[in-house]
Amino acid sequence: QVQLVESGGGVVRAGGSLRLSCAVSRMLVTDVMGWYRQAPGKQLELVASITTDGTTAYEDLVKDRFTIYRDNAKNMLTLQMDNLKPEDTAVYYCNLRRDWPARNLYWGQGTQVTVSS
Repeated sequence: QVQLVESGGGVVRAGGSLRLSCAVSRMLVTDVMGWYRQAPGKQLELVASITTDGTTAYEDLVKDRFTIYRDNAKNMLTLQMDNLKPEDTAVYYCNLRRDWPARNLYWGQGTQVTVSS
């Protein structure tokens, strides 16, 4: 079993920054990692992902503002969020996808990010 624990959420004014961290009990270099978010009344959406070779992908609304990176040695996933907007307000979840020996998805408990205007 894999445990993921997020931290770093909070309340910030528009234009500010936050850094979310996800501590993973054991991260493999082959794991695909991502950050998702869910705003009130909306569906869960993928914000950013990073593959085994470091390739990143971002949801259009956060491109050029958010940066995802991973440290396999420290079992840590990070999401740096800059120039935050009120529409970024949501619960953010860390996700790990492991494809061997079978595909499994693991989730953290979520961390609240609130951006005030």
